[in-house]
Amino acid sequence: MHDTLPLLLSAVVMAGMLAQWAAWRLKLPSILFLLLIGVTVGPVTGLLRPDEVFGDLLFSLVSLGVALVLFEGALTLKFSDLRGHGTSVSNMVTWGALLNWVLIAFGAWLFIDFDWDMALLFGALVVVTGPTVIMPLLRTVKPNHNVSNILRWEGILIDPIGALLAVIVFELIISEAKGGDYWLFFQEIFTGSLFGIGGALFLTPLLRRHWLPEYLHNVFTLALVLLVFSLSNHFAEESGLLAVTVMGIWLANSRQLDMEDILTFKESLSVLIVSVLFIVLAARIDLGLIAATGWGAYGVLLTIFLARPVMVFVSTWRSGLKWQEKTLISWIGPRGIVAAAVSSLFALKLKDLGYDQAELLSALTFVVIIVTVLLQSLTSRTLAKKLGIAEDDARGLLLVGANPLAIAIGKVLKEKGFRIMLTSSTWSEVQAARMAGLSSYFGNPVSSHADRHLDLVGYGMLLAVSTRPELNALACVRYGSEFGKNRVFNLSYVQEKENSDRNRQLEGHHVPRLFGEEVSIQKLLSLLAQGAEIKSTRLSEAFDFAAYQTMYGESPIFLFAVDTRGNLKPFTVESRPTPRKGWSLITLLPKEAIEKRKAESSNRTEKTEPGDRKAET
Repeated sequence: MHDTLPLLLSAVVMAGMLAQWAAWRLKLPSILFLLLIGVTVGPVTGLLRPDEVFGDLLFSLVSLGVALVLFEGALTLKFSDLRGHGTSVSNMVTWGALLNWVLIAFGAWLFIDFDWDMALLFGALVVVTGPTVIMPLLRTVKPNHNVSNILRWEGILIDPIGALLAVIVFELIISEAKGGDYWLFFQEIFTGSLFGIGGALFLTPLLRRHWLPEYLHNVFTLALVLLVFSLSNHFAEESGLLAVTVMGIWLANSRQLDMEDILTFKESLSVLIVSVLFIVLAARIDLGLIAATGWGAYGVLLTIFLARPVMVFVSTWRSGLKWQEKTLISWIGPRGIVAAAVSSLFALKLKDLGYDQAELLSALTFVVIIVTVLLQSLTSRTLAKKLGIAEDDARGLLLVGANPLAIAIGKVLKEKGFRIMLTSSTWSEVQAARMAGLSSYFGNPVSSHADRHLDLVGYGMLLAVSTRPELNALACVRYGSEFGKNRVFNLSYVQEKENSDRNRQLEGHHVPRLFGEEVSIQKLLSLLAQGAEIKSTRLSEAFDFAAYQTMYGESPIFLFAVDTRGNLKPFTVESRPTPRKGWSLITLLPKEAIEKRKAESSNRTEKTEPGDRKAET
């Protein structure tokens, strides 16, 4: 067996990466593919038998992996977010989650004949949705902004809250299993909280005062998390999961402490950990246990699908949401990473303590995950359309950059009815965008943080207009798969115009270049600084495109055209739309052209040229 262990591990890692790739290509949650691969190589074909391969190391490896998953999730829980996204979200992740928990636990007790402690633990495990399953689903479903915002923030916030609830219930069960000594429960809670807070307090000054070099921030934090987990377990058995959860929440809410780089590193590491962990855990599922429950499993699934609408409608009472929006929110609630990882770890421990239903707990959780993800992925888009709250046309534009050019473009396009989102990692630019009334994202649009927090629902086009050409290129590659290669556009930089191998784009990564052969970011920024303005002119039969060109000559730089259906058509080097009657023409007019038109207008007394003053807005 030892001879084949490296081969098995390598195959599992590769299978995990293929599952992640398939999820990216098909825009589905990766957990679905990971679990299906695990079930296939485990109970279906018997190619992978984790208990035989890993032996006594299995519990330790799973424990460390789950500890990292919970710490990463806890880093996303900021108390300010509980208040910052509306009462509906706050209700759903607090007392709404408790209501959901009790209803699901009752169903598990009724249909599976779980003991009450196991039923409560199962209910705590499956109240968690999570951003890793919600975000891909929302990008496919494309609901309206109200629905997408509530579901996205519910997934982000319920992840650590649900995990904390499950850990506390688990601690109670452990205390009961050891003779009903509830002092042991409080000892575990105290020890876990003490080590979690202690680990956070130890790490905080090291990061805040720069006592650690930058290259050690990530790996040092990783090592400390594992040490806190192990030390807490050493002094109070099974308190480690609580310790890392408390540590993550404390760090997330510490003032003047930026954890984004560490969170990004942990997310990247989690891709590998989760991929391997879920395949291994799914390979341990005993399908016979599920089959033995008979109609009981269907009863539990029915309870879950009925409990969520009750929770949603109660939590959103008097929220102003339409019943159609509440219905879609009620339907979309796929279970994710925390439920799968934590249930498997708990099952391993409870089995050692003599709980006969421990393995069924894990197997039933995996069934819930597969059914909710698969069923809701296949039906939610259709349901959103039936309810009339799906955004068929992605009219939103994502602009890379928040410089004066991006802001000027964003303001004009927003007036035309387009949803605009500007992105920048420079805070002063983000502030300027918000002062102009434009939505903005503070951060790198190609980062893991953007994958989790940047809401792309309703956005279908990218304009890369930042002053960082390498970021523009990366953004076009990243969002080309999201929006389509014909829906991402790049504005050239001066040095890119040099015809040399050093600056020429790779053949396979060529994207349409905005506005014209001789137009660059520097040129447009310079013109705006000199007083140029971006104007929108509505063409008519009397004042058509030819008349516009005659009036202004070669002075305008043509940027966009908006047709009668509201479709945006950028002017590019490769494609020059021909505006027609009823279209709006968006151009950048130099200061001289604007002053000339104003002088001509002031000289008129009665006659106004067709389409002139009334056309420009």
